[in-house]
Formats: sequence, structure tokens, C-alpha cells
Amino acid sequence: MTVQFSNVGIVGAGAMGRGIAQIAAQAGSEVFLLDAFEGAAARGRDAILAQWRKLLERGKLDEARCEILSGRLHVADSMRALAGCDLVVEAVVEDIEVKRKLFRDLEAVVAPSAVLATNTSSLSVTAIGAAMAKPERMAGFHFFNPVPLMKVVEVVAGFKTDAEICRRLASFATEMGHAAVQAKDTPGFIVNHAGRGYGTEALRVAGEGVADFATIDRILKDQAGFRLGPFELLDLTALDVSHPVMESIYRQYYDEPRYRPSVITAQRLAAGALGRKTGEGFYRYVDGAPQIAPEPSAPVIEGHPSVWISPRAARRPELLRLVHALGAQLESGATPSSAALILVAPLGFDVTTVAAVDRLDATRTVGIDLMVDDAATKRRVLATNPATRPDMRDAAHALFARDGKAVSVIRDSAGFVTQRVIGTIVNIAADMCQQRVCTPADLDLAVKLGLGYPQGPLAMGDLYGPTNVLEVLFNMQTVYGDPRYRPSPWLRRRGALGLSLTHPEE
Repeated sequence: MTVQFSNVGIVGAGAMGRGIAQIAAQAGSEVFLLDAFEGAAARGRDAILAQWRKLLERGKLDEARCEILSGRLHVADSMRALAGCDLVVEAVVEDIEVKRKLFRDLEAVVAPSAVLATNTSSLSVTAIGAAMAKPERMAGFHFFNPVPLMKVVEVVAGFKTDAEICRRLASFATEMGHAAVQAKDTPGFIVNHAGRGYGTEALRVAGEGVADFATIDRILKDQAGFRLGPFELLDLTALDVSHPVMESIYRQYYDEPRYRPSVITAQRLAAGALGRKTGEGFYRYVDGAPQIAPEPSAPVIEGHPSVWISPRAARRPELLRLVHALGAQLESGATPSSAALILVAPLGFDVTTVAAVDRLDATRTVGIDLMVDDAATKRRVLATNPATRPDMRDAAHALFARDGKAVSVIRDSAGFVTQRVIGTIVNIAADMCQQRVCTPADLDLAVKLGLGYPQGPLAMGDLYGPTNVLEVLFNMQTVYGDPRYRPSPWLRRRGALGLSLTHPEE
């Protein structure tokens, strides 16, 4: 079997190094595993062999193949053992000085033609390579954990990296069964950069007291289609990993408001409430299972009020049909009667702003999020305003739960939950394309594979409509006065021209 790199050195025998070593051997390379801690490389080799034995037991490998793979995996007793490698990948601690010294030492050992790569997830490839005599032969080669299952790798060009090095690394990634995406050397590269919107905006929603963690998680899973809610995800990754990444990207972008972290995670990190691994995070865990209170049932209402729907409601025809199908008495007048439940469906604005601007009786006004087509979602989301009467809140809740669909009732929020989180995700992705961090196609592919989103962020923007996303962002910026929500030029221009957000510029 011919592969791009026949002899591959892996420095660092932790989870990432072992994973890279495993798939490199499976691709056909001879792999040499080195670790500074005595016995760690041997233990790493044993762990990889154990993985192959599991695959053998499941019928995924046969005995002959298992023997071949085992013969390709070697323990290196010193850096000199890597002298014959044509590629060396480091997967050591995320400390820039440690990595710089390692690459200086490697340069003195390997051939001048050998490629050197860093698996860093958060440090600058350019800064790591700056201490090298030949930084042009070093690039980022960022895998995700667990490496054999996460089928994407970011190939990152430092300021002086030779383009041919990136081409060869991308080709090798393909041989290892992974999709290679190419990125410029920017904070967070593609996946960790694009992933800033989901957690940080959900934290802002929680920080405003709009809803509790479990409600926000339910909304983003059931209404927006994410596999894990943001707080479930933060508990899974652990705050000692995720919060420093939030802070790092924010600081590296000189306090760019789009990436602003939250005091909520800082406090929980200080308290040691890191997530699943400590038994307590945003949820408490017993035997690995989160302890979540059940949702309250819909209220039982006697004598439902008639319903008046704002002429400016998003998806108004669909909302009229839905309310009619749910059996409510609809009012058709230009203004609501004195006893009617008033429904608004804003994009980006909060219920308070709509009620004030349209001179509606705020005590009877409730909002519903219809950015997402009701037929395509498992959950409806209603929002009250500070003046909404409890009887009107309960009447709206009972009405929209009549057909058995789940309903969440939240406090007032510009953009509800889904609108503001989707808007933030799409806007950050659009600005990454504007900065030419990567191609639109690579961005969407990397995020789908690396984060498991239901669609790539740009495809997500196309699904909901670039003009709708723009309206959400403009209106949120009006309500909050926060430059965090200013739309990217990439999004504004494609929205104005009716182009897909994936449309590249020649």
C-alpha cells in the first residue's frame, strides 16, 4: 500500500496521539510513538492494540489484518528514533513554549524534506513555527477527539507554510479516511471558531433570566434540531476545557464582542462544577445520568379567550391556520377586542418592543417564535413580556398545547431563543468567510462533522432565509445596542442580492 507518508512519528501518547497513530497505521504508514514520560508510549501502543482487538471481536477486522496493523506500530525510545520519519505530528500539552522547543529539537533530527505538523487546537501555528529554522515545512494538522470516529481534520497554513505541505497533509488525511478542510491560521481555526455562537449566546439567554438551562436545551433540540443542548454539551466537554477556549478566542480577537464569554462559566469553573466528570455542572449527575426536573404540564383553562393576531406577525398565514386548527375563536378586526389574547410573532424584536410600538395592551400580549415552520418543529416557544397577565400566559400555553405538541413559555427576549442562537451562529460563520478563513464549503463540512450540527452554519442560514437572519440581527442590535449582533458584510451582501450564503466570490 502506497501512502503519502510511509514513516510517521507521533510525539505524545495521550488520547489524541494514540488516535492519530491508530488511523495512520490503518492507512498503511509505519508509525513510531514517542512520549516524554517513561512507559507512556508503550502504554499508548497497548491501548491501540486493544482497540484493534475490539474491532476484531466485532468482526470489523480479521486476524491477518490485525497482525499487519500491529506490526506497523512501534515504540520510539528517543527522538533519534524518529530520524527516518517523513512526517512527525506533535500531540503534546497546549503550551506554546513546550511546542516550540519540541519543533526546534525535531528539526535537528529529521531530514530536511520531512514534514512537521502540530495538532494544536488553540495556539497559533505561525507563532509555534516562528522559532524554527524552516517554518515553511510546518503546518497545523488538527484532529478531533476521538480521532478514529471524528472524521474531519483541519489543515492549517501558518504565515510561512508552503502550500505543498498543506496539499500533502490533506491528501494523507483522505488516505486515513478523514475529510480534510483547509484553514488560515486564525484563532480557533474553523470548528472552534464557528462553534463560538452556540454556547456563548445560550449563556447570554440564561444570564438574562429568560429561561433555565433545561428549557433552553429543550428548545434548541426540539425547535432548532441540535443533537445536544448547549448546556448538555458544555457538561460533556467540561468547563476546564471549554471556558479557556472561549476566553482564548475572545482575547486573541482583541475582545471582539461576537465571541464574548460569560461570567456563568467562569464562576462554575472556579467552583469546580465542570460537568459530567465531576458529577455536577449545569446539571447534577447520578451514575452518569443528568437529574432534570420534568416539564410542567400545560395549564387547564376554562373559557378560552378569543385570539387576535398582529398583522405584522411572521408567517401570519400559517399562524392563522394553526390557531384556527387548534379551535380558537379568531378575531378579524383591525384592532383586538378588550378581552382578546393578543398574539405577536416578531423576528429579532422582543414582545415588549412590539407591544409598545404597535400600541397593544401589553397585559394581554404574548409572543410566539415562528422563525421555524411550525410543521417542521417538535416544540412551540411562547414569550411573555413583563406586563403579561398570568391568565393570558396560561391561555396561550393551553391553546398551543392542545394538539399535544410540547410548549415552552419563556420570559421576554429579543429573538426568543432559537432566533438569537441561530442568528449568532450564522453571523459568525458568514464573517469567517468574509475574513477568508476558509471556503464556504469547507466551513459547512467542518462544522457538520466536527460539531454535529443539523446543517452547516451557512446552509442553516439559507434554510431560515438570509433576509430573515438579517432582520433578526438588525432588530436584536436595536434592542440591545450591542455590536455583538452587527451583521457581517458577507451576510448583508448576499441577503441584499438574494444569493446563497455558500456563494463564493471569484
